[in-house]
Formats: sequence, structure tokens, C-alpha cells
Amino acid sequence: MLQTKIHNLVLKNPVMTASGTFGYGEEFADFIDLNRLGAIIVKGTTGERRQGNPYPRMAETPAGMLNAVGLQNVGVETFCNEVYHRIKHLDTNVIVNVSGSSIEEYCKTAAMIDALDNIPAIELNISCPNVKKGGMGFGTDPAMAAQVVSEVRKIYHKTLIVKLTPNVTSVVEIAKAVEAAGADSVSLINTLLGMAIDVERQRPCLSTITGGLSGPAVKPIAVRMVWQVAHAVKIPVIGLGGIGSAADALEFLMAGARAVQVGTANFIDPTVTMKIIDGLGDYCNRHGIKDINEIIGII
Repeated sequence: MLQTKIHNLVLKNPVMTASGTFGYGEEFADFIDLNRLGAIIVKGTTGERRQGNPYPRMAETPAGMLNAVGLQNVGVETFCNEVYHRIKHLDTNVIVNVSGSSIEEYCKTAAMIDALDNIPAIELNISCPNVKKGGMGFGTDPAMAAQVVSEVRKIYHKTLIVKLTPNVTSVVEIAKAVEAAGADSVSLINTLLGMAIDVERQRPCLSTITGGLSGPAVKPIAVRMVWQVAHAVKIPVIGLGGIGSAADALEFLMAGARAVQVGTANFIDPTVTMKIIDGLGDYCNRHGIKDINEIIGII
């Protein structure tokens, strides 16, 4: 009833976890049955180990949160040699979010992940700053987005998901560019650029001044962008941004997403993904829907 497909990936259900909000999955094993998930996307992985940005790097907002963690991670070699062996047994799709500051770093990381038998896909985070282009995000320019996807496509042979930034004039233009460059799927949206100020201390709440806004506040924007992109590309779309219930997930599915990712809500309720899976099943039963794919893109 809930099974869906992203390119060659068969998902038990449309519920995935969003990178950066679920660790490597094992951190949630005491709270939920990880094998029930459609997929787990592990935290952003880079060519080298990263310590991330200085504290404070997270701040609550009235309807969400700001974060500027800065891709803190163990690096791709440690992931392959240590972390992978702890999670490769999971009976779900384990996907690695790949990040970088240069095309060479993206390609190095993707090539190493490609060699891991039990990792069927990567999610390419093109919101990262291109250090060779003055720090402009790869995903904010169609030509740069296409270039990084094209180069990774040459060396990566499994399902390639590209994560799109909303901090652009036209997300549709970027989606079309990465589709033409070889992406098998797109996921959107990444966080929106935001800022918060501590008025008592008279300084920004984050050490980096600005950060990524996620949570319920971004959901209407995310649903709109998913709907636009789903109508513009032929590859599957994965929706995320402010999903905290089955009703939220259904909005994205009806807007054209073939699967969804749950992010910030995991910090509030570590069992939220299970509740969403159960809620989707209940919805299908109540409405006489035999296959969740019947409602995908009905708007």
C-alpha cells in the first residue's frame, strides 16, 4: 500500500529521514525500528573530517530553528572504514549525503561511497560554497549546478539524488539543469537563509550571524517549490521542509513528491517518523486508497 520508488530505489514507504537531523541512524535505534523507514539519509559527508562552526550554532525560532553546524562530520574515509560497518546491516535504504567545497572533493567522496555495496544512493548537497568561485553556492547557479552533477555522474554509478537550495530566484531552472546533467532525482528544499538577534546581548544568536532556517515556518514555501519542480521535470521529486505529521507529508505527496524527508521534527519527537508512516497507512484505509502512488501529484 505504501511502497514507492525513486529511480532504482524501492522504498517500503515514502518516509525518509533528512540529512543532518538523524545522525547515522544508529542514534535513534533505541526509539524506533529503523528497518521500518523508507530510507535513512545520513549526515553530510565530506572529503576530510570537519569540526564545524564555532558555538553557538543553533537557535530556536518561533516556528522552527536556525542552524549553522557547518557540516561537522568524520570524513569519508572514517565513514567507509568504521561507520559503514555499523549500519550496513539495516534492512532499509541507507543513503549518504555528499557535500564539498570543490568539484574534486565531491567526486572523491562520491567515488568512495560508490564502492560500498550496501549504500544504494547518494544525495548530493549542492548548497555548499564553491571555494574556487568566491564562495558562491554550487546550487545557486544553473551552470555550476550542472557542472558538479555532470562530473559526479561520470564516476558515480548508482542512484544520484541532488538536493536543491531554495535560496535562488528560480528553483525550477536549477532542477532542469541538474536533470539534464544526469540527476536521477531531486530533493527539496534545503534550509532557507535566516538570521536571529539576541536583543538583550545585542548580538546575533549564531556565531556565523546567518544560518539555515528549517521547521514548520518553511513548509508552505517548500510545498510550493515541490509543486513547481514536479511539474517541470520528469525525474522523481523528494519533498522536505517542515514535515511533522502525516498530514504534512500528504501535502507534499499530493503536490508531486514521490517521497518525503523528515528533519527538524526528529529533534522534537524521535518517534515522529513512525507516527507519520502509521498515519499514512490510516489515511489510505480511511479513503479507500490501495496504493499511495494514486495520490502522488493529484494537485
